[in-house]
Amino acid sequence: MDVSAATTLQPLRPGLTHGASATSSADAAGGDKAGNGSAAPTATNGAGQSPQEQKAAEQVRKLAQRDREVRAHELAHEAAGGRYTSGASFTYQRGSNGVLYAVAGEVRIDAAPVPGDPEATLRKAQIVQRAALAPAEPSAQDRQVAAQAEAMAAQARAELARQPSGATGAGTAADAQGKQGASSPGIDLYA
Repeated sequence: MDVSAATTLQPLRPGLTHGASATSSADAAGGDKAGNGSAAPTATNGAGQSPQEQKAAEQVRKLAQRDREVRAHELAHEAAGGRYTSGASFTYQRGSNGVLYAVAGEVRIDAAPVPGDPEATLRKAQIVQRAALAPAEPSAQDRQVAAQAEAMAAQARAELARQPSGATGAGTAADAQGKQGASSPGIDLYA
């Protein structure tokens, strides 16, 4: 992870990025994914439907499934990242039924070391790593972020090993305050 800039996670599948929220009340054939109150009834089988209607129903079913996957993926990042994550944001696609479905998502996570405190940096790196690997199917970018968090943890462990016995590694309040002016880099966990 490049802690000096935001990192974008790669798609799970070609042409799609990953993400998901476990809270979806619509069925696989449609429903109101964007909360716009325009849920449309859908047929459960192809009987009596034209080929165009069947194709449209299949598109809606696939979009609804993708919406659930994207939202669950992003929710996993958020839940594991706790205070270091922002709320998820989503990219939507409108289905043939007029409903918006999440097809990609992003959770921003603060992956900056804690200035002057290797112990806190170590704890934070472990949380960032868990957040990156939290989804059931982490993407290649999720795995890269986890590896970068492990590198940050290793650096923090090395700093702790260099400290004399009895040192807490917390630094002084003035040290921490002085280093707060530095930009706080972050990464984006995309779904």
